[in-house]
Amino acid sequence: MQTRSMQTREAKKWVDRAIIAVLLLMGILMLMPFFWLFSMSFRPAAEAYKMPPSFFPPSFDVSNYQTVLASSVPFLKIYWNSLYVAVLVTIGQLVTCTLAAFAYARLRFPGRDSLFFVMLIGLMFPAQVTILPIYLGYAKLGLLNNPLGLVLMGLTSSFGVFMLRQFLRSQPKELEEAALMDGAGYFKIFWRISLPQLMPALGALAIITFTGAWNAYFQPRALITSQDSMTLPIAMDLLRGYMSQGNLSVVMAAMSMAILPVVLLFLVAQKMVIEGVTFSGIRA
Repeated sequence: MQTRSMQTREAKKWVDRAIIAVLLLMGILMLMPFFWLFSMSFRPAAEAYKMPPSFFPPSFDVSNYQTVLASSVPFLKIYWNSLYVAVLVTIGQLVTCTLAAFAYARLRFPGRDSLFFVMLIGLMFPAQVTILPIYLGYAKLGLLNNPLGLVLMGLTSSFGVFMLRQFLRSQPKELEEAALMDGAGYFKIFWRISLPQLMPALGALAIITFTGAWNAYFQPRALITSQDSMTLPIAMDLLRGYMSQGNLSVVMAAMSMAILPVVLLFLVAQKMVIEGVTFSGIRA
C-alpha cells in the first residue's frame, strides 16, 4: 500500500514537471517577438536582414532611436496624442461604466434587464458598422483630425459596464442593505461601500481600456489624417512608409518606444488584471 502511494506521488511530480516545462516553453515563445523587436531596434540597418539571423545585436547601437526622434514625423507629438487619448478614455470609462454597473447591479427600476440586454447588443457590432455615421457627424462638428474625437467616442463601453456589473453582483449585498435601512442614500452607498469593493475590477478595466485605446488602429485611421493629430499605431505606418528604403531597424526602434508603456503597465498591475477578470467572469 505504501509502495503504491509513493508511486502515485512520484507520478504527480512528473506531471507537475511536465506542466511547468510546457508553461516555460509557452512563456518563451510568447516573449520571443518582444525580444526580437528590441534586438532589431539596436542593430544597424545592414544587420536587419542578415542571414542566418542572430538573436543578439552585434552592438547596442542607439542611433535608430535618435533617427526616430529626429525624423520629419513628429514622434513626440504623436506619442503625446496617444497618451492624451488613452488616459482620457480610461478615466471616462471608469466613471461612466462604474455608475452604470452600479445601477444595473443594485438598483431596481422598470425595464432594467431589458435595457441591459439592449446595451449588450452593442457588443455584437464591430467598429466598421458604426464608423460611417460617426465620420459624417464628426465632419459636421469639426472633430475630424482632432484627438478629442477619439476621446469622445470611447468615453463609455458596453464591455466595461458588463464586466463591472458582473463583479458587483458577485459581492455580498448585506452592508449595502444595512446602510439603506439606516437611511443612507444611493450615492453614499455607492461611494462608501460599493466603490471600494470594485477596486480590483476597476484596476483590470483601467488596464484593458488603456491598452485598447493605446493600440486602437481602425477608428484613428478613419478619422485622423493629419500628422499632428495622429496616434502611434497610425504613425507606425507613416514611419514604415517614410523609411521605405529598408531601414527596418528604425521602425523597430519606434515600435519599441510605442509598446513600452503598455508592457510596463501590465507588468506592474498584472495581478490586478487577473483578479478582476476572474471575479467578473467565473462568479457571474
